[in-house]
Formats: sequence, structure tokens, C-alpha cells
Amino acid sequence: MALFPAFAGVAELGEPSAGTSESSRKELDWLSNPSFSTEDALLLHQRTTEVANLIPEKSPLIRTTSRSELSGEHDTDESLKQSSKKRKKKKKKHHHYKKTKKKNKGDSSSSESDLDTKHVKDKAAGSSRNHEKEAAGNLDKKTSNLTSDRFVWLDDIQTLTAETFRIDKKSDPTNWAYKSLYRGDIARYKRKGESCLGIDAKKQCITWDSSSSKGRQLQRRPERYFTKTSVKMLKTDGIPVCNNSSPSDSTAFISVFQMETDEPSDTTEVNPLGIYDPSTTVWLQGKGCKDADHESVNMQQTTQEPGININSILITKVEEHNKKVRENPRDINAWMEFVSFQDELMKGPNLYASQGEQEVRRKSLKLILEKKLAILERAIESNPGNVELKLARLKICTEFWEPPALIKEWQKLIFLHPNNPELWKKYLLFCQSQFTTFSVSKINSLYGKCLTTLAAVQDGSMVSHPLLPGTEEAMLAIFIQQCHFLRQAGHSEKAVSLFQALIDFTFFKPDSVKDLPTRGQVEFFEPFWDSGEPRIGEKGARGWKAWMHQQEKGGWIALKPDDDEEEEIDEDQEIKDKTLPKWHIWLDIEYSREARQWLPWRPDKTKKETEEDCEDPERQVLFDDLGPSLIQLSNPDLQCQLLYSFLQFLGVPCTSKLFPSDLYIAMDENNIFDSVLSDEKPLTSVDFPLSGFNSIGHMDTMLRGRHHVGHYKEGEEFIQNVFHVLFLLFSGKEKSNLTIFWLQYEISKVVQCLQTKNKKKLKAQGRKSKKLAKSLLKAPDNRNHLSLWKLYAYLEWLLGNIDDARKVFDTALCTAGTGGLKSPQICSLSLLYAQLEVELLESLEGAVTSRAVHILTKLAESGPYVPYSGQVLSVNVLKARKTYEHALQDYLSKTPVSDQDQVSDTNQLVNLVGCYALFQYLTLGIDAAVLIYAQTLEKLEAPGPQKCENTGENFGIQNFPTALEAVTLLHTNLLRFHMKISVYPLNPLREALTEALKRYPSNRSLWRSYIHIERKSHSASKARRFFDGVTRSTNSLEPWLFAIQAEQMRKKLIENVQRADVGEIHSTIPETGLTNRIVALFEHAVQSENGTHCPLLWRMYLNFLASLGKKEKSKGLFYKALQNCPWAKVLYMDAIEYFPDHLQETLDLMTEKELRVRVPMEELELLLEV
Repeated sequence: MALFPAFAGVAELGEPSAGTSESSRKELDWLSNPSFSTEDALLLHQRTTEVANLIPEKSPLIRTTSRSELSGEHDTDESLKQSSKKRKKKKKKHHHYKKTKKKNKGDSSSSESDLDTKHVKDKAAGSSRNHEKEAAGNLDKKTSNLTSDRFVWLDDIQTLTAETFRIDKKSDPTNWAYKSLYRGDIARYKRKGESCLGIDAKKQCITWDSSSSKGRQLQRRPERYFTKTSVKMLKTDGIPVCNNSSPSDSTAFISVFQMETDEPSDTTEVNPLGIYDPSTTVWLQGKGCKDADHESVNMQQTTQEPGININSILITKVEEHNKKVRENPRDINAWMEFVSFQDELMKGPNLYASQGEQEVRRKSLKLILEKKLAILERAIESNPGNVELKLARLKICTEFWEPPALIKEWQKLIFLHPNNPELWKKYLLFCQSQFTTFSVSKINSLYGKCLTTLAAVQDGSMVSHPLLPGTEEAMLAIFIQQCHFLRQAGHSEKAVSLFQALIDFTFFKPDSVKDLPTRGQVEFFEPFWDSGEPRIGEKGARGWKAWMHQQEKGGWIALKPDDDEEEEIDEDQEIKDKTLPKWHIWLDIEYSREARQWLPWRPDKTKKETEEDCEDPERQVLFDDLGPSLIQLSNPDLQCQLLYSFLQFLGVPCTSKLFPSDLYIAMDENNIFDSVLSDEKPLTSVDFPLSGFNSIGHMDTMLRGRHHVGHYKEGEEFIQNVFHVLFLLFSGKEKSNLTIFWLQYEISKVVQCLQTKNKKKLKAQGRKSKKLAKSLLKAPDNRNHLSLWKLYAYLEWLLGNIDDARKVFDTALCTAGTGGLKSPQICSLSLLYAQLEVELLESLEGAVTSRAVHILTKLAESGPYVPYSGQVLSVNVLKARKTYEHALQDYLSKTPVSDQDQVSDTNQLVNLVGCYALFQYLTLGIDAAVLIYAQTLEKLEAPGPQKCENTGENFGIQNFPTALEAVTLLHTNLLRFHMKISVYPLNPLREALTEALKRYPSNRSLWRSYIHIERKSHSASKARRFFDGVTRSTNSLEPWLFAIQAEQMRKKLIENVQRADVGEIHSTIPETGLTNRIVALFEHAVQSENGTHCPLLWRMYLNFLASLGKKEKSKGLFYKALQNCPWAKVLYMDAIEYFPDHLQETLDLMTEKELRVRVPMEELELLLEV
């Protein structure tokens, strides 16, 4: 009987064909076959029904339609119609079942149906016969009628043949439910040809694919140079080659060593046919198994070029590092190098993994960090007292641990090393930048605790820990950082009070308490602070010392208030326009109060005021807020540094740089890009060291930026009182320096008026400034002070009074005497006078007989100055040139005796070079001037004294640390001026600037000049390469800031060209993804060490995204900025302007973090109702 009735006619082997055809007709009549049994059909039906009831309805993997295949009792016409409807619905649901009707409909071999049939039959075979017989009697007739149309049972066919099969044309509904066929049903062979399988053996062809990997390898494209494997191969050392032939040989060639990659062929005995794999061959030789690392090396060698072993180099380096730290466990640098080596190690292949792991391995950051952490823990075990290793460990742990756990670790570290000021700085910055645990009061008390602890170490009262060198300087730096923190958080009253208290505590200390420890002195200071007496900057302030003497004598004499001057009420109406949006009004009032109310509020005893009369309790400063932060400063330089920092804090530009110099967390104002008349007057451009920092009372959003000039009346009076008190403290050079700072402050206000182009303000400010300058010059000490005369003449020049300014300059030079080139003050005065005159020239024609040449010639003659009469003799010019040349040579070969001489010599050298170069420029041209600068820079860049001992000369950058920077600035300014008035190539200026910026990457004047000349360049590639190189080589933040500014200026220029309303324009400068470039620069900058906690950088980034209209991204960035700079109030104010709908939410956040909110929402609503 045939296995499949459809092919029952196929002849069996050895039988005649006639007999076969007759028997096949009999076998096809399978319903009359006695082997067919209705009991089996009934049994199958019951079994499938029971199985279907047991299976959960929701299971998507079971085919519920298979019952109809095996049992026919309930398959009526109605049920068939219903199932067809369901199928149509399923086709609609599964839209991916769209295309497909196969070309050959009859060519379907469904192995799935066979599997289902076999599965059910196996279940049926083991069942009980009793149930079959009982059920069979009832349904015998029905079953035989239904199954007669659809099934052929194998038992009915008597003869079995090997090639018998059945065709199941019924569709499989499961294929609609899933995206693909069941993998078991997919054939593992591929057919070639169109013939039916099993009919014509000659035409059919089958290929078997035993492994899918071979197919993948065939489809793999050749790898490019930037893929991982190629990069690894490029990083390895090449094969060593040498030229064995003689040089005279014409057919010389370089032979490559034949390095055997495989083992020597001693395996022929055990593997003569080469059919065993390497591991079997090794086993047959009686050798042990290879290690995983050797196996991976061999696999790597076979896959890559022969002879190259990628891992061997890295393994060698690992061994070297391990050897170093094992032999010298105390060598901290070796441990740190080992830690940093892990980054290089992770770029290469895994050394110790098998090949499979090596392919799958994901080189995650976490893996690197865990390895570094393990190395550092080993290092700390060997060096338990080293702070550097512990800090490195904490830095890595930041990625793993939660903030509370990290703070506990920091506290343990601080407890072990309370005398380390650098550790304190890092701890304070960490706590200050943790948004989740941040609040102003917490951080302020932490600053107090830090300074109290360091003061105890300084006094010697903390016996357990010694005083480290540089502690006093670090304490002052931490104190100034605390003041800037309070200013940025909006608590300007507390910041001013801190400065007032420390200046009183330092300069007005009674002799009776000087021998006490710091805490003892603070206890004596508290009664003076709470007594209500005037403090530094207030009218009638006499200081702590005078108050103590008066107390000892028996009370203080009450001074009568000055009734002559009535206070001018300059308070404007707070709400000028109620129709504006609420957020706009809030910003206006907040800004106004910030500008007017930065001084601490004190009850006025003449008006019988008490502390309860203060409308805003936050304006009162209690001694508890500032007492712990008071420290002793014994070094006179640090005492002066404290004063200069206070003046800078108030907005007075001082010549000294901001202290500490790397205080990037205090940078919050984008005025570092302001050129301050640099474009109009390149030679005499003003560079204020305050750029980048909001002076107190000037806190506004990035977009508005409407800063008033100077301060309001109270603030200006406060600054005047501070200067008057300081004049009483100092004499000589310190006093003259303070006078210069005051005049510079007045000039800075005039320059701001010139920038805003407000003539009315300029006139009023000029009148005030001239009055002050004249009063300062009338003082007996200042009458012969040339620096003050120079500033006064410059002030007149800025105000447009050129004739008056010339008179002042001439008078000053006439009274200066005959010092000539040997006097730094006369040199400086003459240089400024000549530069101002040169800037008036429109070209170099007739420059030889100009007033500037007359000034410089008279300077070289060292005789009495004679005002300009209209001509300059050529003989005098020649003499002056020789004099300048000899003077410059003398100064370059001079050895300074002391630090004071070194400073004066540096200033004198800079002024001398400036005068000589300007003289050459006016008489011979730009090339002669550039030659002077080149010679000077070459001498200054020469190696130090250790290389010049034999010659007897001692010059170099060591002797003139700031001279090189100042001379470079003069050089670039002169080139810029020359390019302004005549045609000159850009390259010399670009080269001078790039060389200077590589040496001084923090010089903002040089950066401003650089982006000024590069903004007009069509190609930005040179500038971009330069910025990239500088940012990689320095930790300074300025290169990042100016790189971003340069790209933003370029973007603005392109937008202006593209949007110009001149009809049809063809843009010559494509945008080329500038937006993405700027975003990438911002992202890299905020990830740098100094940029992470710089509020200015985050403000610029937020402003840029907001300008693009990306509101959601901007909002996400705002919260990211708060994670790093939660103390910066300006960030919250910017957010209120960018996201006005979230005004209340932002104010609540500020209140939660205890930032100063001067206008609560409730007060604003009351003001709007009035």
C-alpha cells in the first residue's frame, strides 16, 4: 500500500507496469478499504477537542484552526463561511501580507501539516480503546461521509512505497500572525533550476548551506582604512627591513625578512595529511594546551598580515608598567601613568580574551573606569597618605556613586588632610556644583568652616597637622572665591560686608589683640561690628583700632550729621509700563533693585531707625554669616592684593589681574569680546582686566544687556569713601597706584559712554571725571606724578578736546626734566602721546615731519622738551636712531639686581621698544619697525642664564616674564594700524598673533585681535585648525570661548549676506553646517575641566540654542547647566526670559536653593494691583 495515495500509481521495483496500473486503481478506492475505521476518526476528534480546551485562548503560538484539519464533525457550511470572514479580517489587520501569490500554486510542500498530523497521531496511539468504541457507535455514519471528501488514511493503502507523499494545498493561518516562517520549516538547501522536485533527476540541482557564517563572509565588503581592525593594524609597528646590498650595486633592493607566522613544520609525523586542527595536532604531539592569550595572538596573526603581532607591543607595555609599580610602589607618577595608559590599552584589542570574546567585546567606558579604580586602590594601599591618588579615585567614583556617598568620601578625605588648601578648593567646588544637595547657606557655612580650619592650622592651634607652604595665599584665594560665589547667588550685601570686615580686620587691627590667635581676634572684633559704627566705605568710618582706643578712654563721641547736602532721590518708578508681560516687569524690577540695593542696609541712628524698619530682612548682614571667614594676612603683597580685589569687585579696573587668575567659576559676563575702541584706535586700545566678570550691581540677562555706566549715587559715594580711607592708610607708591586706579575708573566710564554713543551722558560724565582728575592733581604728592598727567591728558583726548590734551602733554614733558630714555615715566608718557598723534594720520606721507616724530626725537635727545614748531631736522632723526639702538642693546644685556628693579626694567624695556619701533615706522616704514620687534622678541625668547654663563650675558624671558607678552601686543597693534591706513598683507600679522597665542593662550587682547582679522577671511580652515591645536595644548578656557565667538560671528555674517534685501542674491559663502559646528564646540568646551563650572559658557550655549528657536532643547540645556552651576542667578534670569511661561516654576527653584529673589511673586502682584 502506498504511503501517499496521490502517487499510488508509481510502479514498484521489479513489477510489470500493467499489473501496477490495475492494482493502483483498486488502491485508489480507499473508502471501501476494510482497514479504515470510524473509531479512529472519533478518537482523533475527541483528543483534539480536549487539547484545544486545555490550551489558553490568548496564546498566540498555538494554532486553533488545526482542529478542522483532523476532525470533521463540526465543520458545517456555516462554520466554513465564518472562518473565511475571519481570515479576510486578519488579512486587513496584517498589512504586511499584501503581495503574494506564488507563480507555481501547486508547488507547495508543507512539512508543517505533516508534523501536525504525526503529532496528533502519536497522542492518539496511546489512548484507551474503551472510549473509542463508546464514541464510535454514535458518530460512525457522520464521520465517514465528511472524511470521504478530504482525507486518505495511510492504513487504508496496503502497499507502502519509498517515494509516496501527499500534497497539502491548505493554507497555514499561522503565517499571517507572524512576520516570517518558522525557522524549522525553512529548507536548509537551495534549489537550482525550474523542474519539479522528484520528477526529473537530471534537471534538478540542490546546494546545501551547512553554515550561515560562510554566506556572511561572502557578502562582507572589503574593510576601509577607518574600521576598527584597520586602525589597530595601522597602530602596530611595521616589519623591520634593511638594505643588504652594497650602495654601488645598481640593482639594489630592500629585502623583507621572512618571518614565519606558523610553528616549524615538525608536525608531519602526527598530521601527515594536514587534516587535524591546531589543538588536535598539539595534543597528538603530547604538548599542553595553549593559553588564551597565545591563541588570540595566533588568530590575530593569521587574520592580519603575516609577521605583525598587534598584542605583543601592548603586552610589553603592560609588563613594563606592572614592573615599575611593583619595584617602586612609592612612585606616584608611575601609578598615574599606569592609570592613564588604560585609555590607550582599551583602544587596542583585548589581550587576554579568546577570539570569540574579542569580537563580541564592547569597549565600554565603565570597563575602563573599573580598571582604573582597581589600579588606584592598589596604589592607595601602597601610599595611604597621598592626596593626589585619593583625588583621582574620587574623580572616577563620581561616575559610579550617588552624591551623598561621594560627599561622605570627601568628608573623610578632608578629615584626614585638613591642612591641605588645594584639597579644600576642590571640595568646595564639588559641593558647590552638586545640584541635589546645594543651598546657599550650606555652601557659605562650608566656606566659613574651611577658612576657620586653615586659620587654626596657620596659628598652630591645630597641632596634629603642620602648616603647608602657600597656605596664606590659598586662604585669600578661597576668601575671594566665597565673595564671588555670594555675588553670583545674588547676596551682594553679604559679599560687600565680607570685604569690609576683612579690610577692617587686616588694616585697622588694635595692637593689643595682634598676639592672639585668629579666633580670639574675631571675638574682639564682633562687638565693634555690632556696635553700629561706620564701616569701610561709609561716611565717618575710622576703623576698628580707633573705636577700641575710644572705648578704652570711655565711649565714642557722637558726630553731628552733615545737614548741608540733601539726599537726591534718584529712585525711578519701579513699574513704568503695566501693559508689559509679567515676566518682563519682574526682570525690570529685579534688575533695578540689584543695581540700587547692593549695599548692606544699616539703621540710620540720626533718623531713629531700628532693625525692624528694614523692608527686606535679607539686606541686613549678621556677624554669624561672616565671622568664620575672617583670616589673618601678614604678607604686605597679599594685603595689597585684597584691596585690589575689592576694588575690582566694585568695578574699578586695576592693573593687576584678577586674583586668583584661574577663577573661571566667577566668569559670568560676555564683555570679554568687547573690543573697547580697538577697531577705531588699534594703537591705544584700552584693555580692562575686568572683562568677563560682572561688577557688583550689574546683573542682567544675556539678551537685554542694558548696563548703566558706573553705579547709582549711593554706589559712587561708597567707592569715593573707600578711596579716601585707603589714601589715609598708604603713602608713596601704593598711594599713587590707588590714585591711578581711581582715574582709570573715570576713564572706563567715559569709554563706556563712547561705546553707547550717548552724547548727553558723555558730556555729563566728562565733566565729573575732569573735576575729579583736577582735584587729584592738585594734591601736593601728585603734582609731579607723570602717570597721573598722562591719564588726565588721555581723558581730555577721549572727550575730543585734542588741543587741551596736547597742552597737558607738553606741560608734563616740559616739567619732567631731562631723564630721556632712562626715565620709565617719561618714556611711557611720550609713547602714548606719539601713538595718539599717529592715529590722527591718514597716511604715512609726510610722517617724517609730523608731531609724533618730533616727540620721539626729543625723547632720544634727553634734553629739555620744546613744543612742536612744525618741522623736524633730518640730523636729529639720525642721531635719535643711533641713540635708540644703543639704549635697546644696553637694556637687553642688563642683569636686574632685585625684583623691584626687574619690574621697572620690564616696563622700561617695553616702552623703549615701543618708542623705537614707532620711530622707525614713521621715518623708514613698517618693515624697519617689524625688524625691531623681531630682534627684541628673538632676544627675549633666548634661553635662560644657565645657557649663557660663558658669554657673560644674562638675558632671557626669565628676567622679563611679562615683557615678551607686552612687546607682542605692541607689535600686533602696530601691524593692525598699518593695515588700516594702507595696503599690507595679512600673513605677518596672522603669524605674529598665532605665535604669541601659543605662548599666551589666556591673553584676551590677542584673541580679540585674532578673531577680528580672521572674521573677514573667506576660508575659516586655518583659524579652525589653529583653535583646535591651542585647545588641545592648554587648559585655559579663553581659546574655547573665542573659537565659539569666531564661529558665531561667521554665522551672523553669512545670515546677513543671505538675508540682505537687495533683490536676488547669490550667496558666495555657504553655511556648511555652522550651527552643528558651534554646538559641537560648545559640547566640547563644557566637558573641559575649566568649562564645566563656568557660568558664562553655559549662558552663551543657552543663548545660542534659544536664538535657533529650539525651545525644548534649550530647556533641557538649562537644567543641565543647573547641574553644574546651581549658584549662578544669571542663569535663572536668562531662563525666565527664554521660557516666560515657567516664571513661577523658576522662582520656586531659586527660593528652594536660597538664591536671592528681591521681588517675590506676591509683591509683584500687589504692585500691579496698585
